[in-house]
This record gives sequence, C-alpha cells and structure tokens, in this order.
Amino acid sequence: MKLKLIYPKWEKLKGQTAFNLPPHGPAVFAASLPPDTEISFTDENVDTIDFDEDCALVAISMMLSTQVKRGWAIADEFRSRGKKVIFGGIAAMLHAEETMEHADSVFLGEAETRMEQVFEDFDRGSLKKVYNFMLKHPPAETVNPARRDIYKRELYNHKGVQMVDLFHASRGCRFSCYPCAVSYLGGRSFRPRPMKKVVEELEVIGNNRLFIVDNSLAQDKEWEKELFTNMIPIKKKWISHTIEDDPAVLELAAKAGAWYVYQAVYDTSDYIRERIKRYHDHGIGVEGTILLGLDNQSEDDIKKLIDFLQDINLDLAEFTVMTPFPHTKAWDDMYRQGRIFDMDWDHYNAGQVVFTPKNMSAERLQELYDYAWKTFYQDESQEEKMFKLLYSVASREMDEGTYRPRNRKLIRKSFGREAG
Repeated sequence: MKLKLIYPKWEKLKGQTAFNLPPHGPAVFAASLPPDTEISFTDENVDTIDFDEDCALVAISMMLSTQVKRGWAIADEFRSRGKKVIFGGIAAMLHAEETMEHADSVFLGEAETRMEQVFEDFDRGSLKKVYNFMLKHPPAETVNPARRDIYKRELYNHKGVQMVDLFHASRGCRFSCYPCAVSYLGGRSFRPRPMKKVVEELEVIGNNRLFIVDNSLAQDKEWEKELFTNMIPIKKKWISHTIEDDPAVLELAAKAGAWYVYQAVYDTSDYIRERIKRYHDHGIGVEGTILLGLDNQSEDDIKKLIDFLQDINLDLAEFTVMTPFPHTKAWDDMYRQGRIFDMDWDHYNAGQVVFTPKNMSAERLQELYDYAWKTFYQDESQEEKMFKLLYSVASREMDEGTYRPRNRKLIRKSFGREAG
C-alpha cells in the first residue's frame, strides 16, 4: 500500500526562537505499519504538501491542538479529490468528535499490533469510522524502533545546526497533573519498554544528541538507574523531562550524558532553589518550565516568581499560560464554571489566554506572560542562552572524543559567536 503520512503545520509563538524538531509521533506510527507499506512523509512545518501525489490512503498525525484546524483543512482537500483520510495522534484523541467530521476514519490509541486490521478493512472497502483502542494498550515489547528514515534530514536544522532526535523509553504516567491530558491519553500506569529494545534503538540512532520525550523519567527509581547505566557506554548527549531528585540517580544521569532537563518551577521555595543547584552540581543544565495563571497565583505571586528565576541561575526558561486543554481536570473545572471564553483551537498554543483567571483579568495575565519572557531574557536573548547550552555539550563531546568536527564551524557561523 502507498500511504501518504502528513504532520500539519502550526503557527509558532511570536518572539521566541523558532526551530523545528523531527516529529516523533509520525516516525513511531510508521514503525507500527506492515513492512510492505510504502510511506511518503511530509512535515508541513518544513515542507510543502503535494495534494496530487499518488497514494492509496492519507494518514494525518496531529500532536497539538493548534494543528487540528489545519489538519482538518488538509483532510477536506484530499477528500474532495477522492482520497480516503484517517487521523491519529494526541490531538486527534483530544478533539475526536470534531475530527470525525473531516475524516473517513479516526484512530484513537496506540497503533502497535492494530494497523494490519485497519489496512485489511481499508482493502475490503469497510474502513471503520472509529478505531478506539484507548483503554487497551499494546504490549510494551511491540513498540519498534521509530522509522527515522522517513525524515528529510536536511530540513531539520537551526541555522545549520542539526536538531536533536526524539526518543522514548516508556509510555504512560502514574501522575495526574492538573493541566495535563497524559492520564487520559496513555493511562495512569507507567509502562517501560523492554530495556534490551531501548538499548538496541539507541545504538542505531545516528544523531549524537537526543530528546528523551518520556512524560517523566522520575516514575520508577530502579528503572531510571537501569536506564542510565545502560546508556553510559552509548555516549549520547540528551535532554529530558524531570529526573529523580536523588544523588545516585543524578550521578548516573550525568555519566549517561544528561545535557539539560526541563524542570517545573512552581514556587519560590528553597527546595526549588536547591533542586536547580543539584542539577548544576552534576553538570546538568536546566530549562525551567513556568506555568502562569493557576488559580492559586496572584499578580504579585507571578512577579515574585519571575524575579526568583533571575536568582537561581536557570540556563533557559519557557513560560506558558495555563491552558484548559480538553480531557484535563483544568478543562472540566473551567468549562463547568463558565470561564472558557475562547474555543478557537488555533489559540490553544500555551501562549494565549483563553479563559478567565481567578485573580486577575485575562488581559492582565496576557501582559504578565509577555512581561515574563521580556524580563527573563532582557540581558541575554533566548538564542544566546541556547548557544551556551549548545557550546557546553560540544565541549563535553570534544573532551570525550565524540565531537563531530563539522559542527564546530556550524556553531560559530550559526550563532555569530566564537566557539573556541
């Protein structure tokens, strides 16, 4: 079968450094397909869709709410030309009912072990309107290495510097955070992939730098230690979400190549200050993730939090506005309270206020969001801080003998700075 796989574009937030990572969802989905499937992939963020391309079936993979309207428009165009369209991915699950209006079929859940049946139905002309596997997860051992061969590599760089590859060692999350939809999408159980398969995939990824996209690595301490121990000889440099706050785990993470982590900064406590320091003491950088507009935050709280960030030596900070995505506790509460005033999914980008905050106006929260970005990066731009992190990992690679010489010139040229 000839399958056209598409990842719709979305509008990047104004004022932030714009770059595109090779999307993980489509590559993982591609790995679940029957081996005789002929795949043509277009990431519309870096390439143009050919609506006249020969294919039997069009599959649209959507991760973000800000992609759904564009995904629907793409589907409408293909269907007007007589093509069958199936949707999948996180955003298709969050917006399933609306997506059905633009689809011949919507796939809900994880694709491993399921696509043969979907293709058989398609071949018989009996494609189902909905395939719902959300409550039944495939065995972790059926998750194959992502099909990174579908990417056009030359399109994924920032000013000439190759972007990180995405990788995952587990699925699911035992936590259920207020603004997060992961428990709805992947369940409340932590589902690690077999370590042998994790190592095998890591060993064949050509890129020396990775983003481990697991919801959280801090879910099972012994598994986490085993993962890092196995990663040490592979010599990758990587980014991840939160790591367990434990000296033994942090030491192993550093040895395994931890480059920097995304760490939620939710208050101005000494614990957060020391948490950041412990990462840095192990040579691990930190990008703080700061959520603004929670019901327990006043305007003064937000300003104090922004001031606090200047004191704790964050390497980067990413500010987001509280956004009530469908199928989250935040959505349930705010919808019931009548506080959501904007349901244009293009605006659900975590940078635009779509609800009425509890302790200030929506307009004031938007101003504070803009103020946070401007204040944190007033002395040094986001791109300059990114350069420092990039140079730090390049220096470590040079010390270890894993540095690729071609990158040195690119770093100098790309950021207009001397890398030494």
